[in-house]
Amino acid sequence: MRRHLRALRGPASALGGLLLTGAALAAPDAALQERLAPCIGCHGAGTSATEGVPSLGGQPADYVVTQLFQFREKQREAPPMNEVAAGFSDDDLRAYADAVATLPPPAWSGPPADAALATRAQALVAKHQCNSCHGPDLAGRDAIPRIRAQREEYLAKALAAYKSNARPGYDPAMNEVAQGLSEADIRDLAAYVSHL
Repeated sequence: MRRHLRALRGPASALGGLLLTGAALAAPDAALQERLAPCIGCHGAGTSATEGVPSLGGQPADYVVTQLFQFREKQREAPPMNEVAAGFSDDDLRAYADAVATLPPPAWSGPPADAALATRAQALVAKHQCNSCHGPDLAGRDAIPRIRAQREEYLAKALAAYKSNARPGYDPAMNEVAQGLSEADIRDLAAYVSHL
């Protein structure tokens, strides 16, 4: 797979220059704009308003291309995404990833997490070194996802799936980290990180 990922990081196709401006595509390629419309329809224009559907805004392009590759190759099972990515070429994967990466990151606009919850979750973040991979502000980098302000139920489901090994990572780090999390830890982390 690493060989395939290196190929995807190569020069982008003509579609790769397509950029998103805010919530709207501002590029002349109507075909790609039309193809991205369902992505935005489900995932939102940066922030998802749909329960169980992750926000894509602010995700690094290398993370997005890796996930699309895993969906295409059925290394990660998520029925709507497996069907969507099934016909993508490597150039399509990179073009979509580059476009999605320009969506504005989600931002929590409600009250901060309760102080006791924040204290417990910050201790978990430190203990499991979440900041060492996801960045000091949990905004992701390179092929590591942004988790800051992600949907709470999505984060909880992802952590539980890593713990049970139902969701394989392209790297075993998350599966290993999640083994040490209790159900209460997962709830606390998801609630805290989603409120950042």
